Amino acid sequence: MKEKIIKKSEELFLTLGFKNVTMDDIATGLGISKKTIYAHFSNKTELVSAVTFSVLEYIYKGIEQIKKNAVNPIEELYNTKLFLINFLKKERVSAQYQLKKYYPKIFDQLQVKKFQKMHSSVENSLKKGVELQLFRPEIDTAFISRVYFVGMTGIRDTSVFSESIFDKNYLMESYLEYHLRAIVTENGLKLLNNYVKKNKS
Repeated sequence: MKEKIIKKSEELFLTLGFKNVTMDDIATGLGISKKTIYAHFSNKTELVSAVTFSVLEYIYKGIEQIKKNAVNPIEELYNTKLFLINFLKKERVSAQYQLKKYYPKIFDQLQVKKFQKMHSSVENSLKKGVELQLFRPEIDTAFISRVYFVGMTGIRDTSVFSESIFDKNYLMESYLEYHLRAIVTENGLKLLNNYVKKNKS
């Protein structure tokens, strides 16, 4: 039952926003009593936290699977972008913005956890790209992996990148190209241009 509550809550939070969804809405959506929800979660904040970290775990596992199957780090980043875009199609409101505004402690914990999970993965991909001669040998992987993390987090900030001006897919596509053009070798650039063409066609 706990997993069902988390799943239904995730669906409602991403569609309607953390603030707008009540425990009654979740109970009605599942056809259960509010009492059943409170048997697993003492309050809404606890439920928001469980949903937030469940989503992070799902995304992390998806990215790790992509990483295992990708032929090279450029393919890995483009497939990751597609995976994230497909996931974010469910999002009708900016979950990140609402989390930051209404549940700042959970938002801060999420940022720390995201960095812990994603940083070493990105740094390893950068090193692999250098080995494959797709990325320049002199790049500082520790620095660039952090810049990439900050950038990917930053483009989700709707106070800077308003949803009425910027489409999510456009933001991810543009930032990814911007990031890669700064670090690719000549071989990497040829590969990157193929992906850019493919994505625009």
